[in-house]
Amino acid sequence: MPMLMLCLLYNLATVAWPTMAAPMGGPEPAQHEELTLLFHGVLQLGQAFNGVYRNTETQLTEAGHSLGRYDQVLGLLGQEVSQGRDAAQELRTSLLEMQVEEDVLKQQAEAITEALEEVAQGQQVLLESMQRLEVQLKGVWLGHARQEFEILKAHADKQSHIVWALTGHVQRQRQEMVAQQHRLQQIQER
Repeated sequence: MPMLMLCLLYNLATVAWPTMAAPMGGPEPAQHEELTLLFHGVLQLGQAFNGVYRNTETQLTEAGHSLGRYDQVLGLLGQEVSQGRDAAQELRTSLLEMQVEEDVLKQQAEAITEALEEVAQGQQVLLESMQRLEVQLKGVWLGHARQEFEILKAHADKQSHIVWALTGHVQRQRQEMVAQQHRLQQIQER
């Protein structure tokens, strides 16, 4: 900017100099006041250009700082996006693991259900046999056989209670599986 001002002053001086050095007979030489005004105007113009230059330089510096902050924010956003992708991948992995666990639990529940059905059928056969035996022994005092019959009956009642408890346990497992499937479905929908 100072070089531009010097060039401008030089041009003005070269234009004004021939006017001051002109012969008396030609056009009238410029008055001293006019030259002072002209130089004063040039000085003010130079100061104005200097102010514009400084303002532009300040704005460019501020723009550079803003651009640096913008780059930092973009970098942070990039890190957050990367972390979000990592979290999403971990969630997918967890969902797959939960599905595998659910399949294993389902197979176990099916196996327990089949075993309980077999036990229930065996218990039914045992109960029917006991009822037939009870009808046959009713009213007859057999001493030792009656005692064995009572032991057998108590054992059958105990097995019946165990089957009943296992059936309740299987039902609870089924309910838990349904609830887990529901939660898994909600997670997959998210």
